[in-house]
Amino acid sequence: MNSAFRSPFILCLAAVLLGGCFLSPAQAAPGWETVRHNGQEYVTARSIKEFYGFQSLTVKGSFLELENKAVKIRFTIGGQEVFMNNVKFVFSFKVVPLKGRYLISRIDLGKLVDPVLRPSYIKTATPFDTVIIDPGHGGSDPGAVNRLGVEAKYNLAVSRILKQQLEARRFKVVMTRNSDRFLSLKERVDLANRFQNAIFVSVHFNSGGRGRAEGIETFTLSPAGVAHYGRGLRQDDFQLRNGNTQDSANIALATAIHSTCLIKTGRPDRGIRRARFSVLTGVKHPAILLEGGFMSHSYEARLIANPTYQQTLAGAIADAIMKYRIATMRRSQR
Repeated sequence: MNSAFRSPFILCLAAVLLGGCFLSPAQAAPGWETVRHNGQEYVTARSIKEFYGFQSLTVKGSFLELENKAVKIRFTIGGQEVFMNNVKFVFSFKVVPLKGRYLISRIDLGKLVDPVLRPSYIKTATPFDTVIIDPGHGGSDPGAVNRLGVEAKYNLAVSRILKQQLEARRFKVVMTRNSDRFLSLKERVDLANRFQNAIFVSVHFNSGGRGRAEGIETFTLSPAGVAHYGRGLRQDDFQLRNGNTQDSANIALATAIHSTCLIKTGRPDRGIRRARFSVLTGVKHPAILLEGGFMSHSYEARLIANPTYQQTLAGAIADAIMKYRIATMRRSQR
């Protein structure tokens, strides 16, 4: 999908995060229709439609669509990919067709769908004045490497631009590193947790996919009971971590940053995903990890090395942080 077609839809999603067209529960909405399936609790798509006041619920091929004037959600039937105003999210559990009904995991409803549709209802989304920027890797840990350079260098370049742009907007900015030096993941987490009224943004670039993978993806911490992206569930995945106190705020912050980066860069959308990266697990603030493109992709490698792209990406993150800040201020005024 080209960016010209996608942008109006993403802009509406950004408006949702600004509180301008968020959905309220429908008047006299009925109770949730819940189903227990394979050990998980689900809600029906029909009850989601009624609760949020969607006007239509239709099946189109392999998609289940909910729509009103402000928001369109496309669930992949039998899959985990979900598109809200054409921005891609990856659910923790598949959408299940069962006896004429369509089931959405209670975890995905509470930890993803609701925070995006109703950001002003997030209790932990409080006003903040500090942004902690974490340029990934550094020193003896270069990150991804290609013939043009190393990831650690590009992470730092974007982070420095982002710092300048945020300071111009009167944020207090903390960098976990401001030079090419190694910090352990624990050192990054410990530094971040010294501050109050903050959010945490870890800046990275990607690699893999045999040179064919491209685009932007954003990670938030997996909720308790949800595995790290790409692997099976383990017993320790059920433990609550520091970052799980911010589950709803994490997804709202991720939506703001991810959607704005798509608009500004025009790069493909690889989705908002769940993971158990150490920096996301340990940081107590709303936190995301952004992968701003693939160093292993021939075209994106050149983009990432280009100062203009670095400026564009940093500007998009700064704009998104302002959107999220406005959303938290509206939350505090409720």
